[in-house]
Amino acid sequence: MKKFIINNCMNYIKKNTNYDDIKLREIEYGLVGIYLVISKMIVIFTISILLGIFKEMLIFTIIYNIIRTPSFGLHATKSWVCLISSIIIFLGIPYICIYINIPILLKVIIGVVCIYLMYKNSPADTKKRPIVNRKRREIYKILSTLIAIIYSYIAVLTNNTFISNCLIFSLIIQNFMISPLIYRMFKLPYNNYIDFLKKHPDFTY
Repeated sequence: MKKFIINNCMNYIKKNTNYDDIKLREIEYGLVGIYLVISKMIVIFTISILLGIFKEMLIFTIIYNIIRTPSFGLHATKSWVCLISSIIIFLGIPYICIYINIPILLKVIIGVVCIYLMYKNSPADTKKRPIVNRKRREIYKILSTLIAIIYSYIAVLTNNTFISNCLIFSLIIQNFMISPLIYRMFKLPYNNYIDFLKKHPDFTY
């Protein structure tokens, strides 16, 4: 199905544009990403509806993606790995958040540790998308750390147990996703912008 849709889209683009091979590869890469996101969302939304946790899944997804956006992090190299990990994160975690109650002291400890790690490790880029611009990296780091501080503050003070749990778990998961440890576990390069700049010493930004 994926090949059929992507190939038809690319054939249409080739017939109606004069893009060179580089531009066409960029478009194809983008189309594949869009297809994977949409197909993954359909699966997750359907399962969440069947489980009766659609609202909880949506809330956690929004909370998690807010901290994910500026801090980036690991991306699965295979679509099936991405799907399974997404199901675990976006369905399993909201389900857990409904039923558990984390002590305030533990929330404070987790919050402090996550703020430190977020400042230390964010943003974590990938080989395909190295963040080579120093100013952008600094901005992403500041935004990521600021969001982590806000999340920790709200998690401790709010009376809404589910929201508090979602905030805490989003910080834990995202810190895991940007840590050098998980990159090593999956045998993927870390701090990819450094390798990029070494290979392109004349690159200006």
